Amino acid sequence: MTTDVRILGIDPGLRRTGWGLIAARGTKLSYLACGVVTSDGDLPLALRLRELHEGLTRIVTTHAPDEVSVEETFVNKDAQATLKLGHARAVALLVPALAGLPVAEYAANLVKKTVAGNGHAEKAQIQAMVKFLLPKAEFKLADAADALAIAITHASHRGAIALDRRHAVASGGGPGAARIAAALARLDR
Repeated sequence: MTTDVRILGIDPGLRRTGWGLIAARGTKLSYLACGVVTSDGDLPLALRLRELHEGLTRIVTTHAPDEVSVEETFVNKDAQATLKLGHARAVALLVPALAGLPVAEYAANLVKKTVAGNGHAEKAQIQAMVKFLLPKAEFKLADAADALAIAITHASHRGAIALDRRHAVASGGGPGAARIAAALARLDR
């Protein structure tokens, strides 16, 4: 019997970090919750990152996901903005890692292609497809819709990722192989 896998998608941002939680049972997806964690732009960077950490920690504790997916950093022409986004993304990766959860990362183009069939889809197309795939989804901000799209992407690609990881572990037996194998076993729940 197949059980539900609770997948948390995270769309990192320093001002607004979107999050979306879905349940996947085989190819069937169900909406569970979504929202946005914000930080106060008037605070120093360290305190803003602390706000994001505390908010994501509450979400992980409250919603108890089985797996987490995070969007990779999009590098733009503004190096300072990219660096700040990188800090927020680090928090988004760290919180589930500290909770012992497996974390997968996806490029924005792959998320768009998976959800909308086009790697250069516009935000409105992504939101429409998220609503189509998860009819009960209620999101007020694009960040939450993007996070749900990231969770949907993970639901679509998680089997292939687990297979790739198992192959990598089988082909190499370094000192971290046992730890990686244990994490992979959790992915297969």
